[in-house]
Amino acid sequence: MIDSHCHLAGPEFAGDLNDVIDRATAAGISGALVIVGAEDDDEYERAATVTRAWPGARLSIGVHPHTAGKFAGDPAAAATLVEARLAGRPAARAIGEIGLDYHYDFAPREVQQEVFREQIGLARRLRLPIVIHTREAEEDTFRILADTSAGDARGVFHCFTGDRAMARRALDAGFHLSLAGIVTFPRATELHEVAKLVPLDRLLIETDSPFLAPVPHRGTRNEPARVVHVAEAIARLRGSTAEAVGEASQRNFTQLFNP
Repeated sequence: MIDSHCHLAGPEFAGDLNDVIDRATAAGISGALVIVGAEDDDEYERAATVTRAWPGARLSIGVHPHTAGKFAGDPAAAATLVEARLAGRPAARAIGEIGLDYHYDFAPREVQQEVFREQIGLARRLRLPIVIHTREAEEDTFRILADTSAGDARGVFHCFTGDRAMARRALDAGFHLSLAGIVTFPRATELHEVAKLVPLDRLLIETDSPFLAPVPHRGTRNEPARVVHVAEAIARLRGSTAEAVGEASQRNFTQLFNP
């Protein structure tokens, strides 16, 4: 089983990284895709520590929409930075997380869009998959994905929380869907329906650690070992087993990210 999206290079894990990795491997988690902010020098350096400590860890590097405003005067510079960061980390396998976030609007929307476009262009040129973050920006996200032929790069909608119509739209566009701890929440009924409809060969599972701890750990720091709870919840909804969900998601991860 693999955690397809976590933030182990974040400061939240600096003090007990080895213990977190030990708990993950004890739970049967063979690896993880660790998300790294290209513009965050400290996180970029900690990412090297993570990959040294956990041979199964791989990286995805990108400029998040929250920090896109740093490139307001030159959105192409975001892609240039990402490319340089990728070259400095041999474990890098994807570009992301990238996309649009209109919930917080930490960066102007037009800047988010241009930085998103530039990074998709880089992904297509380098033939790397993309890890998509989209929040309250569905129409613009799909418009940009279509305009840039992003399906050629392939990728995943991480921490998917949309409805069934959005799920079908993402699948039709050629992307995978990754479900996180929210699928364990009793009131997430629409997401439960998504978990039933996504084809098994397009499904990924994640923790988004340190965020979104699943039931029964809500309100605590999340970590990769707990992706098991995500697999168990999806299995219950699909009438399957956590092992089957975990094995399928691991195959999909391997095909998508070529770890």
